Amino acid sequence: MDKLDAAFAALADPTRRAILTMLLEDDMAVTDVAEPFDMSLAAISKHLSILAAAGLISQEKRGRVKWCKLEPDALKDASVWMQGFGQFEPVNLDAFERFLAAELGGAEADEEGAAQAP
Repeated sequence: MDKLDAAFAALADPTRRAILTMLLEDDMAVTDVAEPFDMSLAAISKHLSILAAAGLISQEKRGRVKWCKLEPDALKDASVWMQGFGQFEPVNLDAFERFLAAELGGAEADEEGAAQAP
């Protein structure tokens, strides 16, 4: 998998996008990253491994604690690729996901309304 594919695959998951947003603030210990999520530490570690494999974060051990750090230049290739289409401004993936959910949710509501119409 090339770097661009790995970045988009990592960004496809909302948990991983939320982790990246958290790491915008500062480096965090793995346990602190896991705190707001309703999942096991092992599941968070798997998400972190995917982000690290994509080069979006780095991890280092400080004493007995594993720390995560955002790698800000890691999304440069993805940004350059999207801007190459000429019609894209910097993309807010969370806003795009909300848009898709609203559009798909609206389509489902329209279908249900049509099915119930006499």
